[in-house]
Amino acid sequence: MKIRLKLFFALFFASLGLFAWQAPTVHAETTYTIGTDVTFPPFVYANSNNKYVGIDMELIRSIAKEEGFKVDIKPLGFNAAVQSLSSGQIDGVIAGMTITDERKQTLDFSTPYYESGIVMAVAPSSKITSLKGLKGKTVAVKTGTQGAAYANSIKDKYGFKVVTFDDSDNVYNDVKTGNSAACFDDSAVLNYGVKTGLGLKVVTKPADVGQYGFAVKKGQNQKLLKMFNAGLAKLKKNGKYDQIIKKYTGKTATSKTTKSNSEDRTFLGLLRQNQKAILNGILETLKLTIVSIICATIFGILVGLLGVLPNKFARGASTTIIYIFRGLPLLVLALFIYNGIPSLTGTKIPAFVAGIITLTLNEGAYTAAFVKGGIDAVDSGQMEAARSLGLPFGKAMRKVILPQGIKIMVPSFINQFIITLKDTSILSIIGILELTQTGKIIIARNLEGFKVWAIIAVIYLLIITLLTLLSKWVERRIND
Repeated sequence: MKIRLKLFFALFFASLGLFAWQAPTVHAETTYTIGTDVTFPPFVYANSNNKYVGIDMELIRSIAKEEGFKVDIKPLGFNAAVQSLSSGQIDGVIAGMTITDERKQTLDFSTPYYESGIVMAVAPSSKITSLKGLKGKTVAVKTGTQGAAYANSIKDKYGFKVVTFDDSDNVYNDVKTGNSAACFDDSAVLNYGVKTGLGLKVVTKPADVGQYGFAVKKGQNQKLLKMFNAGLAKLKKNGKYDQIIKKYTGKTATSKTTKSNSEDRTFLGLLRQNQKAILNGILETLKLTIVSIICATIFGILVGLLGVLPNKFARGASTTIIYIFRGLPLLVLALFIYNGIPSLTGTKIPAFVAGIITLTLNEGAYTAAFVKGGIDAVDSGQMEAARSLGLPFGKAMRKVILPQGIKIMVPSFINQFIITLKDTSILSIIGILELTQTGKIIIARNLEGFKVWAIIAVIYLLIITLLTLLSKWVERRIND
């Protein structure tokens, strides 16, 4: 009887558990990957805690909260973000993007959430006060922006040349150093920068006024677009939208930013304030370097060995692989893998994976070349002697040729490791937060380009010096 009661209660509680399991539950919120340009204050930038803030960030997060979804923010830069959206690598872009007819051909836009025009800024000492003063001069713009489009549309009329940069800091610095006479950018951005110590002055009224919108790839993520529009309407109705705009454009916002920018801006002060972000950048750089050099070494050795096999096809394949991946610029290869391949296949490639593949193919091709060269450098008589003693090709290569070739290759292996470390900086173009990208984000907030880049440069030199000392120790051990 007791056994039956126990069995009854067991089944009873199990059925309750089953019922509870089958009961309606709150579904997990969908997470959308949103690309942006974190060097675009007051719309997007990193604050003193290196958290992404600004009008765009507060809007997308508030809308996500209203509509019940989550966002994963990717700091890609404006041009790279648009390319990543077109290739399907991300779900949407919010980066102060002006809605234009040209962009509507490949993108679907939300209801406009801000209106801004294009203005021209010059150095404080400049005598240029209008577009007419640009004749024969050079102006700076940022790649893919409406400011760049506007400058290019009037350059023939006013007789100036255009130089293009990937981030705002380089645009502004080009004007401050005198390389460019002026720059064009959104009025909200330049006016905010001037008020917070940018070191330029705006000399024209807003022209080519346009509206900002949140964008998705044409015909895709329509649910996300509808939720953005619905959430934006709610924010405007409940007053949250006005609060966000005032928070980042009002007098209080600019005065707070000016005060924070006037704090400890010495080298040690900047290093102390951004130590966590810089440390994360160093770790990401080292992780990229170590994983890439392992993959590149394996790839390079295999391709290099193909090049010394007594087979025409194998030698031809090795030569072709080395030729292609040594010949392609690293920047082009990174963008092709991260944006080009997904456009063709429809399959997303994580930025870190794309970076590893890029470095593996490029650095591996160089590794293959010196592996092949190292083996070829061993006297051909060594192989003939080994074969005459009855050793098969594989064993002769393994026992006689490779031990001699490795000593020749070691310095090149070590040098390639250092080159790989430096080449990781190029991967900032696809949004990987390594050391160089970290520097760009810090500069966007404090505008201390010289000091921040000096800190980044010293860090790179310290790491490379340690690697060089380690490599010399390894080389001595092998040669002993």
